[in-house]
Amino acid sequence: MFELPSPIYRAAQVRALDRFAIERCGIPGYSLMTRAGEAAFRLMRTRWPAAERITVLCGPGNNGGDGYVIARLALAAGLTVRVVALSDPAALKGDARRAWQDLIAAGGTTLEWQDAELDRAELVVDAIFGTGLDRPMPRAYLERVDQLNASGRPILAIDLPSGLDADRGQPLTSAVQADACISFVGLKIGLFVGKGPNCAGQLFFDDLGIPPAPPDIGPPVAERLMDASIGRLLPRRARTAHKGDHGRVLIVGGGIGMPGAVRLAGEACLRAGAGLVTVATRTLNVPAIVSGRPELICHGVEDAAAIDPLIERADAIALGPGLGQDAWARALFERVIASARPLLIDADALNLLAANPSKRADWVLTPHPGEAARLLGVDASVVQRDRLEALHALLERYGGVVVLKGAGTLVGMQGRVPALCDRGNPGMGVAGMGDVLTGIIAGIWAQSRSLYESACVGVLVHALAGDAAARRGERGMLASDLYPQLPSLINMGD
Repeated sequence: MFELPSPIYRAAQVRALDRFAIERCGIPGYSLMTRAGEAAFRLMRTRWPAAERITVLCGPGNNGGDGYVIARLALAAGLTVRVVALSDPAALKGDARRAWQDLIAAGGTTLEWQDAELDRAELVVDAIFGTGLDRPMPRAYLERVDQLNASGRPILAIDLPSGLDADRGQPLTSAVQADACISFVGLKIGLFVGKGPNCAGQLFFDDLGIPPAPPDIGPPVAERLMDASIGRLLPRRARTAHKGDHGRVLIVGGGIGMPGAVRLAGEACLRAGAGLVTVATRTLNVPAIVSGRPELICHGVEDAAAIDPLIERADAIALGPGLGQDAWARALFERVIASARPLLIDADALNLLAANPSKRADWVLTPHPGEAARLLGVDASVVQRDRLEALHALLERYGGVVVLKGAGTLVGMQGRVPALCDRGNPGMGVAGMGDVLTGIIAGIWAQSRSLYESACVGVLVHALAGDAAARRGERGMLASDLYPQLPSLINMGD
């Protein structure tokens, strides 16, 4: 097994990689199936070493063939193995048929499903369907999947949880909810978007010894964000550096009674390394912000024209945390949008933008699914149903860089392969986390002056900080819990 690679593909591309291995690299299909079964068996023994009673659910295709290989290896290791054939194995073809025959030759047997079948298992292997499934499962299979999910038994999914759309991450009616999944040859985008992360559980990968992908399968549909990108964008600072070298950021927000959001963004921006951070907010908010973080320069702004000198001195502007949508907010929004400064648009500013759409190259938009839906004039369920398609639609309509937040946050820019962040955790689903992300991206942007890379690294740093904070537990996490984690992360290049 290997560390998860960066490239992520659509199911058709992974099938093309299989053909590449067989037809152009001369690796027999059954050798690939055997390697897959061996990798899955190694994971099974590593992850669940005490499991002695294994039930393997085998489907009608090559995914089932992988299952028969796993069952044969488990039998040879002296485990108690029950192989449940959910389709007639005599109807199998090609490599899958050979895998079944080798199991029988090794002394194994196959069984038909019984309602009490899973009660005997200490571990269940899901080898029912893989990437070839592109429509809802027949009713008989749906019933088995539902029973499997309700069994309470640990589940290892082979290549893809059965019933999951490999391209959109949505269940095709129903899908296996695995504890772990081992994916082969190439990572599938459906494992990272939509409901994919819930279905896959902990994800593992094995390339089965296939050479790197040839150009003719096309570029990846996305690329995982990797830790090394942080140090590349934020190298060690020169000994003679001063605050002016690290960027001046203006953060605009904080309507009446909303000092918290802009305060969170401001401190996150400082913690991310910006040299000087100014907050423009309602005058009533100034004492609360300054008393909590005196390093922030805070200006009370009641008239939109008063923000012009602050805009003039800024290298970059973040607009939106706690801004509101009243007349004051709209006036500031229009003033900032009209400026020539690079912008980061978040929160209420995104809702104001949705009401008055425009397009420019030098901004970053950071919507969550609900805000993305308003920007596109659709329902949030449409965004979540195909997050990649929603990302491309946002880029087409608004330009710049788009950070589509959520599990499997996507970062896109026209002409670039989208980046995907598979870090982070459910504990981060609390108020203020988006404001912290805004500050982190703005702070990194002020230092690097690289729009797309700053968004990518900011998303990754934010997620890694959330994971570090979650070591104490996910429930009860606060957005400000990320602050102590940031210095070590943004100094990875030192």
